[in-house]
Amino acid sequence: MLLIDEYIVDVLMRDLVGHDRRPVSFLVYLWLAGEHKRRKADVRISYQELAENVGVSKSSAQAAVGWLIKRKLLASSKQTVTATPSYKVLSAWRSRS
Repeated sequence: MLLIDEYIVDVLMRDLVGHDRRPVSFLVYLWLAGEHKRRKADVRISYQELAENVGVSKSSAQAAVGWLIKRKLLASSKQTVTATPSYKVLSAWRSRS
């Protein structure tokens, strides 16, 4: 069973869904966080695959990833310009403690 940090549900969900009005960003973050924890490594996935796994459109997944990167909740890297991106889930609230 996957354990979710209480901060994600108690604070981040309200922030992304209520304040930012970006519920897809929360779903993408939640899915990537779970996958990151399962793999114990960065998640290399295309926008299309991400969209299918979350259950949203490709453009919604792409916009959500962009928002999460802007909010510094996600880091993205590519080996080449056309390569599939690799995502690292960031948890800034943990480093504050």
